[in-house]
Amino acid sequence: MDWDKLRIFHAVADAGSLTHAGDYLHLSQSAVSRQIRALEDSLNTTLFHRHARGLILTEQGELLFETTTSMKKRIEAATARIHDSEEEVFGELRVTTTNGFGAMWLAPRLAKLYEKYPDLKIDLMLEERVLDLPMREADVAIRMKEPSQADLIRKRLMAIQMRLYASPEYIEANGMPESIEDMKDHRLICQNPQSAQVRAGMKLNEELLDHTHKTLTVNNYFGVLQAVASNLGIGVLPNYIIDGNPDIIRVLPDVESVEVPVFLAYPEELRQSKRVSAFRDFIQEEILEHRRSLRALDDT
Repeated sequence: MDWDKLRIFHAVADAGSLTHAGDYLHLSQSAVSRQIRALEDSLNTTLFHRHARGLILTEQGELLFETTTSMKKRIEAATARIHDSEEEVFGELRVTTTNGFGAMWLAPRLAKLYEKYPDLKIDLMLEERVLDLPMREADVAIRMKEPSQADLIRKRLMAIQMRLYASPEYIEANGMPESIEDMKDHRLICQNPQSAQVRAGMKLNEELLDHTHKTLTVNNYFGVLQAVASNLGIGVLPNYIIDGNPDIIRVLPDVESVEVPVFLAYPEELRQSKRVSAFRDFIQEEILEHRRSLRALDDT
């Protein structure tokens, strides 16, 4: 089977359009179309349903696309390992983690990593879905539970907890609750039950919702934080977002979730990757610095 035709087929299937695939491949639409027809002739099958809105894979096309997707990931893995044989840290590193941790803890710290490794390109994929590392959907993952997939190197980074926070202005205007029963006099701001969240946070939210009828639910931590900062109520947030933030204060210090472990994981085949090693060391250094900052605040 012609590898070049398979490459063109994959681009068309991925784009759903001959034109878009041609733009990506720097080929004319007619050239792409000829290659697809030739591939269909060689396989004696139809790979696409053609209609005015674009192209849809046939059942046979779906089977071939699964194969070319796997091939593409393996080629990318091989390319990465070849690049990692070089002395310098460079190239793309695909990092996946949750929306909250990625946007509010990791992303603000990446400037230090780029300062040290300016040729490193980070593709930060923020989503609650667990990506398949062995299938190379990402190179490195930071997850709020220990990964269960085989053939992964995993390291526990830290533990987080869900706690209650409010702005000083809100507390001054509404008073500081002394017990969980006092939450009936306050608006609770938390993630809504339908949003993806760690189980420990969901259990704490359920407990708190039993003590108040005034609520504001949001589908992500950033929205909860903004509502808290806007003096709308008392919010349930992970401590990694708030610790060390003088504009937000902790409420009811005896009320918190159980600890949630945070793990870094990457495929065994990337054990020798200089990009992965650089990122792993950076994360560990940032966590140590974060802990030192918190201890310094406790001592003041």
